[in-house]
Amino acid sequence: MNEGIKNINKTLLQWKDEAINYLPKILLAIVVFLTFYFLAKFIRKFSIRFYQKLFKSKPEAVGLISSIIYFIILLMGTFLTLEVLGLESVLTKLLAGAGIVGIVAGFAFKDIASNAFAGFLLNVQRPFKIGDWVSLDETFGTILEIGMITTSVKTISGQEVFVPNQLIYNNTFTNYSTFGKRRVIFKSGVSYGDDLDLVRRASLEEVDKIEAVLKNEVIDFYFTEIASSTYNFEVRFWIKFNYQKDYLNAMNEIIMRIKKRFEQEDISLAYAVTTLDFGVKGGVNIFDKPIVTRTE
Repeated sequence: MNEGIKNINKTLLQWKDEAINYLPKILLAIVVFLTFYFLAKFIRKFSIRFYQKLFKSKPEAVGLISSIIYFIILLMGTFLTLEVLGLESVLTKLLAGAGIVGIVAGFAFKDIASNAFAGFLLNVQRPFKIGDWVSLDETFGTILEIGMITTSVKTISGQEVFVPNQLIYNNTFTNYSTFGKRRVIFKSGVSYGDDLDLVRRASLEEVDKIEAVLKNEVIDFYFTEIASSTYNFEVRFWIKFNYQKDYLNAMNEIIMRIKKRFEQEDISLAYAVTTLDFGVKGGVNIFDKPIVTRTE
């Protein structure tokens, strides 16, 4: 009985000595953790103020980024606190467990993370803004919202399409509103018998009459090809661009003006021509010789 009491007293004395020796480490660990805790809070407040200026229209992005920074600093403080306490084995197990969880989470949230990072880049780089006319992943329309995961586009047909942000950065995309102007390229062709100088002059004159044409930009005209039955050409000119209807109205007007002017100038717009070979090299016009039919 007395021996058992002696053993208990001995154990308690050992615990007391160890606690006294361990007390400085505990106090230092508390100081380290509290330091990192208040540092994390301070940096989170600072990051919120900083990113609010960077992402004025994206409060959710500001909250997400500041929370991530806060969590990382707090995690660093926790690991260092365990080191101070001499709990390296616990830290090793935590890191191993975090590694396994990280691998599993990496596979599970790979696409979400990619889209979120692409959304972060979109908000930093700002290649387009709300209301811009864009073509994203073969989707054409105006930007409705630039989210952290997806970007929504209102199409010509009035539908809202959500484009994953990583697809935007993995492919080329076009912003038609960047310069506030857009080039209209009209393509057509005329017959072999037409006066090409007249075709060029008439086309340029009609383009110059379009009210939407930017007069300070050059109007280009080029014959581009001698096709099977036509001389093909292009007329290129710039218009002020705010909406898709600006482009469509300009294209509609140039088509109507070119047709009307060509009719006045007796210029023939292109159409497919088929040549019939009646045994004559190069073919022969059907009206050059009388058609003879034979009956048995």
